[in-house]
Amino acid sequence: MYWCSDSPEPNVDDDGFFSDSCSQGHRSSLNLQTQQGGSICLVCFSNLISNPHSPTIHVSYALSQLSRSLSIPSFLHSLLTLHPHFLVSPLVTALSSFHDQPIAAQLTHLILALSASADPSLTREFVARVSGRVSSGSLAWTPPQLHMLHCLGALLNSEKDGDLHAHIKDMCSLVSVLVTGLQLPSEEIRGEVLFVLYRLSVLRSTSAEGDGSDMLIPFFPKLLYLLVDVLMKTQNDDVRLNCIALLTMLARRRLLREECAYDTSNMSSYGGGNSKETEDGTKGASLVNLFAEAIKGPLLSSDSQVQIGTLDLLFHYLSSVGTSGYQIRVLVEENIADYLFEILRLSEYKDPTVKMCLVVLDLLSTAEETFKLRLVVGISTLIPALHYVAEVPFHPVQCETLKLVYKCISECPGAVSTSQLEELVLVLIRMLRKHSDGEMGMIPETFIMACSIFVALIRSQSCNGALDMSKSIEEATKHAILVCFHASDRNTNLILQSLYLLKEAYAYSHDGNSINSSKLELRSCVLDICRTHLLPWLVIGINEMEEDIVLGLLETFHSILLLHSGINAMEFAETLISTGWFSFSYECLGLFTGERIKNRIYLLLSSLMDSLLGNDSGQPIREATLSLPPDPIDLLFLLGQRSTNSVDLPCCQSAILLIMYTSSLYDERLADEKLILASLEQYILLNRGDFHNWSTDDLTVMRLVNLYSLLRGLGNMSYQIHYSREAEEIIFQLIDNDEWDLLSAEIHRVSLKWLFQQEKIIESLCHQILKFCRSYNFEGADIIIRNNNQTRSVQILAELVSTDDNYGARIFICLLAQLFEEEGREHDIICVLNLMAIMVHACPDASDQLSLQGIAAIIRTWCYLNLSNTFSTTTYSSILILVFNILSSVHPETLSADQGWNAVTMKMIEYSFPPNKADILSHESLFVVGILSLVLHLSTKEALEETSKAILFNTYLISMVNTIVCGASIKGPALVDQDMGTSPGETLIFVLVLHYFAIKSLHAILPGFVDWQNFLVSTNPSEPQAFVGIHCHDLCRLLYFGSPVIKISASYSLLELFNRISDQINSKHEELKCNIGYLMSLRGILEGLIFYNDLTVATNCALCLSMLIGWEKLAKEAKLLGESSWCRLIIEEMTVSLAAPAIASQSFMNSQRPAVLIAIALLKSCKIPQWMRSVFNNSCISGILANLDAGDLSPEILVLFRELLISDFLSTEQISTINQMLQECRKRMHTNNAGEGLPNEPIKKVNAASYDKGDICEYLIGLMTSETNLDTVYWGFHMGSKKLLEEMELFFRTLTVNDDSSE
Repeated sequence: MYWCSDSPEPNVDDDGFFSDSCSQGHRSSLNLQTQQGGSICLVCFSNLISNPHSPTIHVSYALSQLSRSLSIPSFLHSLLTLHPHFLVSPLVTALSSFHDQPIAAQLTHLILALSASADPSLTREFVARVSGRVSSGSLAWTPPQLHMLHCLGALLNSEKDGDLHAHIKDMCSLVSVLVTGLQLPSEEIRGEVLFVLYRLSVLRSTSAEGDGSDMLIPFFPKLLYLLVDVLMKTQNDDVRLNCIALLTMLARRRLLREECAYDTSNMSSYGGGNSKETEDGTKGASLVNLFAEAIKGPLLSSDSQVQIGTLDLLFHYLSSVGTSGYQIRVLVEENIADYLFEILRLSEYKDPTVKMCLVVLDLLSTAEETFKLRLVVGISTLIPALHYVAEVPFHPVQCETLKLVYKCISECPGAVSTSQLEELVLVLIRMLRKHSDGEMGMIPETFIMACSIFVALIRSQSCNGALDMSKSIEEATKHAILVCFHASDRNTNLILQSLYLLKEAYAYSHDGNSINSSKLELRSCVLDICRTHLLPWLVIGINEMEEDIVLGLLETFHSILLLHSGINAMEFAETLISTGWFSFSYECLGLFTGERIKNRIYLLLSSLMDSLLGNDSGQPIREATLSLPPDPIDLLFLLGQRSTNSVDLPCCQSAILLIMYTSSLYDERLADEKLILASLEQYILLNRGDFHNWSTDDLTVMRLVNLYSLLRGLGNMSYQIHYSREAEEIIFQLIDNDEWDLLSAEIHRVSLKWLFQQEKIIESLCHQILKFCRSYNFEGADIIIRNNNQTRSVQILAELVSTDDNYGARIFICLLAQLFEEEGREHDIICVLNLMAIMVHACPDASDQLSLQGIAAIIRTWCYLNLSNTFSTTTYSSILILVFNILSSVHPETLSADQGWNAVTMKMIEYSFPPNKADILSHESLFVVGILSLVLHLSTKEALEETSKAILFNTYLISMVNTIVCGASIKGPALVDQDMGTSPGETLIFVLVLHYFAIKSLHAILPGFVDWQNFLVSTNPSEPQAFVGIHCHDLCRLLYFGSPVIKISASYSLLELFNRISDQINSKHEELKCNIGYLMSLRGILEGLIFYNDLTVATNCALCLSMLIGWEKLAKEAKLLGESSWCRLIIEEMTVSLAAPAIASQSFMNSQRPAVLIAIALLKSCKIPQWMRSVFNNSCISGILANLDAGDLSPEILVLFRELLISDFLSTEQISTINQMLQECRKRMHTNNAGEGLPNEPIKKVNAASYDKGDICEYLIGLMTSETNLDTVYWGFHMGSKKLLEEMELFFRTLTVNDDSSE
């Protein structure tokens, strides 16, 4: 067969064949040359391997030589070109003859090598011959048969030809033999059989002939049971892989679901039904039970390929269209789900195991009740798995994992522990956050499931129990909404799901402990999302939105309003109104004609009115929703009909009136005003009978009157309109009716103004105002307003009363006059008085109109009628409150000609103060003292001058002041305990306030009448005073010993007295009338208070001391007065503080103001103390300048620098530094527009219905502070109202003058 020539050049022809025959004389064309110079005779080779008795060593050698030669291209080419099929039969015969495994392996290798190298026909012939030998059964199940099966499987696995199965001549016999082989106990045979069946199935399914099932169906269900049995019993992973692969193919072809049909029609030998006879003759379980049992081993296999293949088999089996719920339930009952959870746990949450497990678990979850029990146990494994898949963008099983978690939470209450819930929430929030930030994508289904889980959590008992998830729900809701807004294409389902989550989150914030801070924050967050995102999006993008999205947004807003969460619902309702919600609603109705949208909009409007108007106000709209048209013009048409025309019409007209009324309150017009008025007048005229019979409910009448008044008022403002006088008379008749309350509900300002302009109905309006006053609740002197509608009505009333274009003030004065004339109306009087006080407080200008209409005369009438008789102190208290509010708000020019206040004031003094002298005044008396102080204050502005004179020279008041002051002065150190918390302290404070305004009034209305120096002279206490006044030494005692609030009041009074004394001395060039000892005692007290911790007291005392130092030149012993070590201490402390590094600031500079004022006074004195130059030395001034910044400058500091400049304390370098600092300060002020200064802080007004002494005292002291004249031109410094820029100009002017004089 193989010949090697010794000659270097053997006889070879042109085709590569030996020209000589082999040793057996076979044809030379069959003798092929090898690369080594030898040859192989194909005939000899065939004879050798075909003879089963040939020595195996020879056969093996021949096969190896041929195998080596096939690797030679020239040899292979010659063989395949001339004799391609020559070796087919010998090789197949040899494979079926030899039992030797190595020879079989060599033969199989040669067959595959030839098949791979030649054209497909050679492979087909091999397949045909090998399959024929196998199907013949002649080899039984000997080793050659196994070799043939292996070779057939290898041939069928070839990728060269996909039609190999077609060349198997007897497929049925082949499959029959293979099925028989499956029953053999040999693992090797089963493995080969399974692989051949698998390859046949694959080839058949990929061909054009069919799906690969027709050749196997005749052997079902026997084959199925055999396969399951093999899988159950084998421990060989290769066999498992082949079996799983075949079963997977069958599952893909939906053959595993045909068990029942096969059992009943083809398997009598297995006892029919769904069971089979086992080897011991007993009946076994159904195929699905056996299948479940069979896959348990492979599922737990250590071979990952086997495990993944089994999971894949399960997936295809479960996802088959025909897989019944029964089969899935059986698999769950057979604990397959438990195996999967265990695999998932042991997989360390890595793909592809995680993916396959979760997909199969999702399919098993369709066995609802059975699966729940397994899911409860497996949730602890699912949450870590979710954590893994959530970190992978677009992980294929994110949605399936979320579905399983959702099923557990929603269908198994209490199955998830608190710790698991917290972990789950963190994972979900992280998913949504990453998605909203664009860090990680997410398919819509996954997003929807994540939102659904949060909704399930919100509804679960765990979430509403001890676990507060408000913060987590808030964050999830935010991210869910942001996802929808940031998406390039807004998915309708995503938007609706996020809105659903938003609604549930808002509902959760009202469950349980709804006042919990975290729930309140959640509620605010939801409302903020609606205000800042959803509402603007809806309003702006309505034209481009789908109907479902619009409906979802409207439902969301509606659900918020339905929860009636008090102030939150009101705020959200007002937010909707601020966008023009009525107009927007009808715009929606014009764009979307569906009934769902129409009904939702009207229901939302009804809830909106419940929130805005209260008391279930939207009920008429709810009742008429189905009948209301979507067009405002159609609404007006219905309104203009007779109510009896239809059963539903009255309900519709009531709803239409409510819509028109409410929209008008917020200045929205749903149609032209003329058209609305015409329809309204037609409604009034056609239905007048109902009004006369009072068959129309009060709310409808109220809305009718308010709407009509608004339209008439708007017509008067903008254009002349034609109106029906008959309709107007009907409206006036309705107002005359006492059965309803015009002001009980919210009313538009224009409506009320038009009514207040109608002189015909003043009497009726008085009754309406009285009913409105009665609708308040009273507790003592404090008024509690019942609802916001009344609050707004009070504000509107106050605004109307404050103007002269209506009869508002006249109506109240007339009403009060009527009540004063009638007996038994005390309660009504109190109601009206308190309402008037509230109006004056709400709108101070109302006091002017009330005064012009004669409020003083009305109160005087009451005083003369009642103060001499027994009357209610509550009424008197209400009058005092009203008087105080009017006098604290009225403009002085309004009172200039009003003489009624004189009588009122005298009556109050007569009644409120006890006839005997008392050092403690009652609450009522203190209130009157406050009113007297206001009268005195007004007299300084040329009002109530005669009344002020009566107060100033009232002997009782003079005596009372003296008694109270003397009593307080003798208490000494005990006075410190008397403040606003004690009766003596309150009395003394009010007396000091009265004294302050008395001093100012005396100076204003009686200039030159008082010798102010008399206040410096100590007189006999028994001597009667001519007017109200307190001497300086008494004020100093109070200032020294008094409590903080007494110190403040006394310091202002003393400062005002010192101002008057200084003015008198300067204007008349008088000498001091007091002795030096008196001045020294005053000075000692004032110096000690310079360091007092209240800046106001310290500043006032510093100003007084500054004026006292200025009197030095008038004193007879000026030398004693000028020598004061205490002043030196004050100045030294100030300079050290100002020069301390890094301390200067605006607040610190203010604290040094009293000391700065003393320094200024000393520098301006006629003889500057010598120690001033040692204190203000060069280094000290330089230190102060180095520590100051341009922003720290104050007017007092500039005056100090100016006086130092005038007194030649400053060096040239220091002047230059100050100059630069002022330039920088001026630049800053111009840059910040600060040159005009800031307005003074307004004085806090007294509570409208308050009878509190503390409030009154605080107001009066604030008035003292604002009115105190701190601009003392004599001393050259400007404070308070004077501007910093003016002081800069004065400094520059002084500097210029000094420069000129030096030249």
